[in-house]
Amino acid sequence: METIVRLLSHAANKPYRSKHLHDETAIYLNEDGFVEFGPDDIENPRNWSMSRRVAITVTSILLVVNATFASSSPSGCFQSISEHFEVSTEVAGLTITLFLLGYCAGPLIFAPLSEFYGRRWIFYISFLLYLAFNFLCAFAPNLGALLVGRFLTGTFVSAPLSNAPGVLADLWDPLQRANAMAGFSAMVYTGPALGPVVAGFLELKEDWRWSFYVLLWLGGATAIVMLTIPETYAPTILYHKAKRIREAKIPGYEDVKAPAEATDRTLVGIYKVALTRPWIILFDPISFLCAIYMAVVYTLLYMLFSIYPIVFQEKRGWNSGVGELPLIGTVVGALIGGMIVLVDTRLRQGKIERGEKKMEDSVPEDRLPLAMIGGIGFSATMFWFAWSAEYNDVHWIVPTLAGCFLSSALLLIFVSYLNYLVDCYLMYAASAIAANTIVRSACGAAAPLFTNQMFTAMGVGGGGSLIGGVAALLAVIPFLFYKYGKQIRIRSRFAPTAGNRAQREPDEESGPRGEPNQHSENSDLQSSKSEEA
Repeated sequence: METIVRLLSHAANKPYRSKHLHDETAIYLNEDGFVEFGPDDIENPRNWSMSRRVAITVTSILLVVNATFASSSPSGCFQSISEHFEVSTEVAGLTITLFLLGYCAGPLIFAPLSEFYGRRWIFYISFLLYLAFNFLCAFAPNLGALLVGRFLTGTFVSAPLSNAPGVLADLWDPLQRANAMAGFSAMVYTGPALGPVVAGFLELKEDWRWSFYVLLWLGGATAIVMLTIPETYAPTILYHKAKRIREAKIPGYEDVKAPAEATDRTLVGIYKVALTRPWIILFDPISFLCAIYMAVVYTLLYMLFSIYPIVFQEKRGWNSGVGELPLIGTVVGALIGGMIVLVDTRLRQGKIERGEKKMEDSVPEDRLPLAMIGGIGFSATMFWFAWSAEYNDVHWIVPTLAGCFLSSALLLIFVSYLNYLVDCYLMYAASAIAANTIVRSACGAAAPLFTNQMFTAMGVGGGGSLIGGVAALLAVIPFLFYKYGKQIRIRSRFAPTAGNRAQREPDEESGPRGEPNQHSENSDLQSSKSEEA
């Protein structure tokens, strides 16, 4: 019973017991006189036990699975939706489009709220509202109610999708973060691929409502585990720490404050910055080219849920269940891509441990080799998939394998660019990733509206070749960044480098509760940023 209370109580939901908090005799202040974490401070998320950090990471990623699984699930039952409401399959595709448009609202609404109130309560409130509006979808009396429900569920579940990377950055140092981000990105690809498979088999025996029943069951189970997530946002933790010190009336520290209390910020002021700064950073060269590249990647991801039924159901005559099974190949591919990221991280860590390279000598461009490999693989595997899927006499395993390695390439690009954006923009990373998320989600939202017409007119070979050609052009971008990235960052006002520190304006550099400690640019600064994907 004590364990349950510890996990679920607001006062005790922490990865340590209150008795482990010593009297605040050794209080650490930064150079500006604000409270900061001590070297072995048990309240610092990066000092929590490995098992606890892994558990929080897995739970956060499970929330992302709900978001991505729900995004594509109706694509497996478009036919059932169109027959039930007597509309075309293109109109049924609006269930995907409106859900992804809801994704666009997440970075603008929930990322600022997480900086104001902390991450934990934003997770709780937004995910429970997502569950509530899933009931509207499952029991929708008409198409309008279904579409409204899909937009609202997409909006609320975008909070875990946009804030989970922030949790990962709170818990792990930059090198370890690559592994955690690989898990996050794998779920960004695995969830959407599994949704149509489950819905496709359900449609064989049941109607479209059952795909939403599955979302309710998955969400309900996840909500229970979600309640174990503690607060991980450093400024919020330091705010409560400073408040506790003041209440203890320790001599000399009666008026001590956290960095979050240094500015008189309001929620209105935070939103003013949050709604404008992402659009300014979007047109920074690095941010803009990354956004274009990842928009193409994300659009293709959601195009696949229309392309695979064309290839395996319309052309080969498979049923709606078996015809979705080749999508499992993309799940395997995402896992392979994640393994490649783990190996790359292990190699980089080995160099640091052997003294061949120091952590402080790392530059953002070190993240790009994976994107170079992924960019070439994206183009090559797209041509492979397109022309092996064009002809029915080619064995089905050939395009399935192509889709597998295509998914691996896309994941390498995704992970590499997410980490590159965080490392480039540091204190502005939240805005950079918010802009990136909005652009790619908006492009992905359009995918169900034109994919069928495009591949019907051009054929699978022609349509796939067009995408492969665009991918070949975009593959040049990481090579350019690798060679000229530092010069571009020096000229940017938002990408601080040793040669040119960005001038951080007070209303832009800190949230309503400030930034994390400023004593480590490559660790604590990044712990407050990277609200994603």
